[in-house]
Amino acid sequence: MGSLHRIAVLCGLTVVLATSAAQAEEWKVAKNEDGIKISLSEVPGSNYKAYQGVALMKTSMAKLRALQEDVAGACAWIHECKVQKLLKKDGDQSWTYTQFNTPWPVTARDSVLHITTTEGADGSLTRTLEGVPTYVPEEKGFVRVTQVQGFWKLVPKGDQVEVTYQVHTEPGGSVPAMVANKFVVDAPFQTLKALKERAEK
Repeated sequence: MGSLHRIAVLCGLTVVLATSAAQAEEWKVAKNEDGIKISLSEVPGSNYKAYQGVALMKTSMAKLRALQEDVAGACAWIHECKVQKLLKKDGDQSWTYTQFNTPWPVTARDSVLHITTTEGADGSLTRTLEGVPTYVPEEKGFVRVTQVQGFWKLVPKGDQVEVTYQVHTEPGGSVPAMVANKFVVDAPFQTLKALKERAEK
């Protein structure tokens, strides 16, 4: 189940802020532990919920940005990430490819994301995630995630940074409801927890 959660998280990394806000209905808190709050929202026309994770991290913007932009290294803290690589970088835009671990009997997933980085006047940083499933040919043995919309937002708060990770994913293929429902909570929680541990070292 962890693998699926991870996939959703990764996919979620590339969501457009406006689209996400428009799609999401009312957010309901599903988990609040270790300083990490996970909320879920129904998305009209989708069988899969959007997730939003928020955590305060005692670290610097520079360190968090470095952890985010280390594409291959980020696989170590993205939930159920098996391998991740940078396909292309062009200024504030990048394209990444990720393979995820998935629980039996779910076929392993992979995703391709287009990530756009924007800096705010308040010192904040937003990384918008958008799934681009046809950017590279499909890999044998994997089901391509069909849709990812989401974002990472880093906002400086004194000696801390507020990190928001919001994503909605259409995983493609068949995914049991029980697995999908666990995934939308585990993916953001485990990802933020692992990122927090590294950022605060």
